[in-house]
Amino acid sequence: MRYDRCKKLFSKFEKLKNLKILICGVGGVGGYALDCLYRSGVKNITIVDFDTFDITNQNRQIGSEFIGEKKVHVLSNLYPGIIPVDMKLTPENIEKLNIKDYDIVIDAIDDLNAKIALIKKAHPKIISSMGAAKRVDPTKIKIDSIWKTQNDPFAKKVRDRLKKENFKKDFKVVFSTEKPVECNMGSFVGVTGAFGFALCSEVLKDFV
Repeated sequence: MRYDRCKKLFSKFEKLKNLKILICGVGGVGGYALDCLYRSGVKNITIVDFDTFDITNQNRQIGSEFIGEKKVHVLSNLYPGIIPVDMKLTPENIEKLNIKDYDIVIDAIDDLNAKIALIKKAHPKIISSMGAAKRVDPTKIKIDSIWKTQNDPFAKKVRDRLKKENFKKDFKVVFSTEKPVECNMGSFVGVTGAFGFALCSEVLKDFV
């Protein structure tokens, strides 16, 4: 049976499969979080993104062979039953999301303003991805408090903004302790994909 081995691992599989998950951003990180959750038996998944696939996505993004097509539409075909929302993730649009409808919110947004808005809106249901680009070593990936990250310039920007907006609450993030490589827009699926898997793992670890 399709989920036989998942059921052997996850003793609370019935609860797991009924989770309601919102994934914001389905690029190089969010796409792999989706894949991991879906293959593990979670089917009530809503994905939100506005982008179309570009040829430059093909080094790291699931579905990127469909150049020019909307990411959410491609992924909803690859993962039947998920709910695609074709929407630009702006602070204004994030305010309209019905966060109460979900058990967990996965933040895989690159834009800082949208990320901050989602963190404030979705807390405490949120787990957030920090900087996955410019790194090559997936063994340096960690999951910890936003206030305890290291060697992650993007996480520092997130912390600084949260402090500025007087947001002091705690939540988990996926980050890398690896010092970023000095390059422009470099990315490696061995790390971006592993970020997505780490997000998925953090969501499902309590169902063993």
